[in-house]
Amino acid sequence: MGIYLNPGNEKFFRAVHSEIYVDKTGLLEYTNKVMNTSQQNICVSRPRRFGKSMAADMLSAYYSRGCDSRALFSGLEIEKSETFEKYLNQYDTVFLNMQEFLSQSSGIAGMLELLRKSLLWDLLEEYPDFRYFDETNLTRTMQDIYNRTKRPFVIIIDEWDCVFREFKREKEAQEMYLDFLRDLLKDKSHICLAYMTGILPVKKYGTHSALNMFDEFSMIAPGPLAPYAGFTENEVCDLCRKYHMDMEDVKSWYDGYSFTEDLSIYSPRSVVSCMQFGKIGNYWNQTETFEALQVYIDMNFEGLRDDVLSMIAGERVPVNTGSFSNDMITFRTEDDVLTLLVHLGYLGYDEEHKNVFIPNNEVRAEYVNAVSVSDWGEISRALKNSADTLNAIWQMRPLQVAEGIRQAHFETSHLQYNDENALSYTISLALYTARNYYTVYRELAGGKGFADLVFLPKKRFQDKPALVVELKWDQTADTAISQILEKEYCESLKEYQGNLLLVGVNYDKKTKKHTCKIVQMKK
Repeated sequence: MGIYLNPGNEKFFRAVHSEIYVDKTGLLEYTNKVMNTSQQNICVSRPRRFGKSMAADMLSAYYSRGCDSRALFSGLEIEKSETFEKYLNQYDTVFLNMQEFLSQSSGIAGMLELLRKSLLWDLLEEYPDFRYFDETNLTRTMQDIYNRTKRPFVIIIDEWDCVFREFKREKEAQEMYLDFLRDLLKDKSHICLAYMTGILPVKKYGTHSALNMFDEFSMIAPGPLAPYAGFTENEVCDLCRKYHMDMEDVKSWYDGYSFTEDLSIYSPRSVVSCMQFGKIGNYWNQTETFEALQVYIDMNFEGLRDDVLSMIAGERVPVNTGSFSNDMITFRTEDDVLTLLVHLGYLGYDEEHKNVFIPNNEVRAEYVNAVSVSDWGEISRALKNSADTLNAIWQMRPLQVAEGIRQAHFETSHLQYNDENALSYTISLALYTARNYYTVYRELAGGKGFADLVFLPKKRFQDKPALVVELKWDQTADTAISQILEKEYCESLKEYQGNLLLVGVNYDKKTKKHTCKIVQMKK
């Protein structure tokens, strides 16, 4: 057993024996199915905090000849598979964390040389008595070992894309790295499975198709590996029951990566932290600061700022993901920026409708933090003051509410500020903080029509009043309140018992002023 060849199962042992472990060994059934086929090359790209390294450790523990993992997989999903015994600990398994080699080197050439020497050391230590064509040639040495043992290799590469993240602008170095991977992996009879993980899909270099043999599974197109991209809703429900957490709150904070209509994925790191600490909160920024997001949303592409504001307000934005070059510097349009943000986990992607959105409250907070310190004028001030605007509604201070709405007033290239629909975007921005306390509904049916905005308190905030908001354009705030009462919009809250605030908002196009009226009711 070496450091990189058949490294053992200790890392996966720690994962399985942690306080919270969610069984994702079903992934092995897929890798067993494609073993030694044309689909044996797999590249899985996911954001940070989504369990990529744990999955790589699991594959290493399962396939590696350097350990006996039967007991470790006992009771897990893969044990039920007909293929479990056939592949368990049967292969010489190479596990490479590319970030480790890069961190110990001053450049790409040095990194690749260190990798070659390190792996050759393990190979020759394991098989010292074989006759080798060239003991300094990694590919030929692996071929010589296979010719003698007839046992193909499993190659597992974690953080495969670290070169593209740390050497963003060095095309020559990147191509040198891709050529190394091609020489190591492509069309090699001595390799039966190659599994790579990273944040980015395989880099596109025009006609340079170094790794075109890989099937890619990403946040854009997860394919059959979608259930293993994060925690499923059923898995999170089980954790909520065990740790006595409210599923509604957990869903609003950590859900949102929906690949199909019936498959919703949660951020594993955030869910685990929430359960362990017994508290809903923002755990995203424990592994990455909002400045990482700020760099991208501050890019000067036409429409990008407007789209970010629309998504903070709860809207979805159309996107074309096809032009993305799978790196972190080649941005031709705002679509390329939005596509990168999907891969980084800052946006969810709806494949059916080809649009993007902010997936949950935890990530929305990162956008607000980024915008608040950016030079976005009144919008930055409005987001900073959102909590004050919400408090002003609770305390029935309509003048302060109107000022908060004024700060959030914006015009966009695709949505002119000239009707009640546009006004609702502004209200959503001014009250983005309300999503921490409320479930928000737009155009909710009730009585004799549809209420523009309804805010229902979440279970743990039942001390807060429900809000029914009606918006008017070139009329009066009194008219808005009258419409709520006349059309019985409060009927949409039949099940709700408690304090209720009616909020009427009007925008006068001539004076360019917002006015507000707040009326208290009891249900």
